[in-house]
Amino acid sequence: MSKIGRRIRTLPIRARLSMLVAAAVAFAVAAVSVTCWFIVQGKLYEQVNDDLRKMSQPQRQGPVADLLAACPQTGQSEQTDNKTDNSGLRTQNNYIQLVKADGTPCVAAISAGTVKVTSADKDVIKDANDNEGIIRSGIIRNGTDTDGNAVRVLTVPLAVTQGPNSPPELYPDTALLIAVPLKSTQSTLNDLALILLLVSGIGVIGAGAAGLAVARAGLRPVDKLTEAVEHVARTDDLGIRIPVEDDSEDEIARLSRSFNSMTSSLANSRELQQQLIADAGHELRTPLTSLRTNIELLTRSEETGRPLPEADRRALLASVKAQMTELSSLIGDLQELSRSEGQRGERIQVISLEETVEAALDRARLRGPELKITSAIDPWYVRAEPSALERAVVNILDNAVKFSPEAGTIEVRLSNGVLTVRDHGPGIPADELPHVFDRFWRSPSARALPGSGLGLSIVARTVQQAGGVVTLTHATGGGTVATLRLPGSKTPPPELP
Repeated sequence: MSKIGRRIRTLPIRARLSMLVAAAVAFAVAAVSVTCWFIVQGKLYEQVNDDLRKMSQPQRQGPVADLLAACPQTGQSEQTDNKTDNSGLRTQNNYIQLVKADGTPCVAAISAGTVKVTSADKDVIKDANDNEGIIRSGIIRNGTDTDGNAVRVLTVPLAVTQGPNSPPELYPDTALLIAVPLKSTQSTLNDLALILLLVSGIGVIGAGAAGLAVARAGLRPVDKLTEAVEHVARTDDLGIRIPVEDDSEDEIARLSRSFNSMTSSLANSRELQQQLIADAGHELRTPLTSLRTNIELLTRSEETGRPLPEADRRALLASVKAQMTELSSLIGDLQELSRSEGQRGERIQVISLEETVEAALDRARLRGPELKITSAIDPWYVRAEPSALERAVVNILDNAVKFSPEAGTIEVRLSNGVLTVRDHGPGIPADELPHVFDRFWRSPSARALPGSGLGLSIVARTVQQAGGVVTLTHATGGGTVATLRLPGSKTPPPELP
C-alpha cells in the first residue's frame, strides 16, 4: 500500500486530480447502481410474492382433490367435486404440492415439479396446530426444485372451502406449498446488472476524461506560474509578471498576485541594493583617494629622507585621522542600513523615549559645546530597538548641531510622543525638502561638511519601523524643525512576549 501511495504521489497533479475525480464518480455510480439493483430486485420479488399470495387463497375442493387423494387425511371429508375447477392452481410453470407434518411432499400432476421441503415448511404446520386452527399467512422463501432450479416458495396451512360462501376448512398436519420459477426474474436482474455495469464503466471513463480536461484547464495558470518561476531561476529576470484578471479572487489568482508582488519586491530590493552599492562606492572613493594621497606623501617623505615641515606633517596626520573617522562612520551607516527586518525585530523592546533623548542630548552637548541646547521632555514609552532609536535621535541632533550658527540655540521638546528639534541655522530650500531622506543625498551647501548622507535615511527607516513618522519643515523665523511622532504611552506598556 505504501508503494502504491508513493507512486501516486510521484504522478503529476493533473493525473492525481483525474484519478480523484474518477474514483469519486466510480464510488457514486457504484452506490447508485447497487441501490438501483436492490430496489428493482425488491420490486420484482414483491410482485412474485403478491402472485403467490393470490394463489394461496383458501382453495376449493376440486382443485386440490388429486393432492388430497395423494395425502389422505383422517377425519376429513374425502368427497370430491368431479367437476374440478382448476383456476388459480393449474398453471403450466407453477409448483403445487402438499407437505405433511413429517415433511413428506405430495405432488400432483398439475405441478411443474417437486420443491425441496425445508424445516421452515414443517414449522408452518406446527404453528397452525399450536394456534388451534387459526389460519396464518405462512412463509415466503427462496428454494430449489429437485433439478436445482431456483424457485420462490410460499408455504401456508392448507385451507379448503366447499363453495364460494363456505368458510375455509383447515386440514390438520398439512401445508400447501406453492412456488414459481425465478428464472425470468433472475434473468431480468442479471440483464439489469450488466446494463448498470456498462453504464458505470462508461461513466467512470467519461469522468476520468472530464477530470483530466478540467484539471488541465484549472491548472493552466499553475503551469504559467511554474514557467515564470523557471524563467526567473534560469535568467534571473525579476521583471516577469503573470497576467491576472482584476475581478478574479480564486486561489490561483491570489497565488499569481502574490508571485507578482514578490518579484516586484525582489526587483525593487535588487535595484536599491545596486543603488546602495553604487552610491557607497562613490562615497567611499573620495575619502579613500584623499587618505591614499596623504599616506603616500608621508611614505615618500620617509623613503626619500626629506622630512616634511612639522606643521605640514601634523596637518596630514589630522587629515588622515579625519578621513579614517569618516570611513568608520560611513561603514557603520552602511551596516545599519544592511541589517534585515528580522534581525531588528529580535531586539525590539519597551524603552523610555525620555531616557533615549536625554542620552542623545548628552552626546550633542559634547559635539557642540558652544551651542545652547534647551529641552523640555515628558515621559513617553515606545516599542523599538534601543540602539537604533538612540542613533536616529542622535542623527537628528547632529544635523541641528552641524547647521546651527556659533552660539546658536537648539530647542528640544518631547510631549505626548512628539519629539521636535528646532535649530536656527540657514534652513533647507523648499526644492530640497523632498530629497532629505534619500540615501547618500546631500545638500550642495552641506557637501563641504563631514557626513555620508545616510544619517536622515537611517532616521526615516528607524522611525518607520517603530510605527512612527518623521518630517522636516521650515521654522518660523528661520531654521529647520525636525518632528518625530512615535506611538506609545505615558506609562510603560506590557513587555513584549
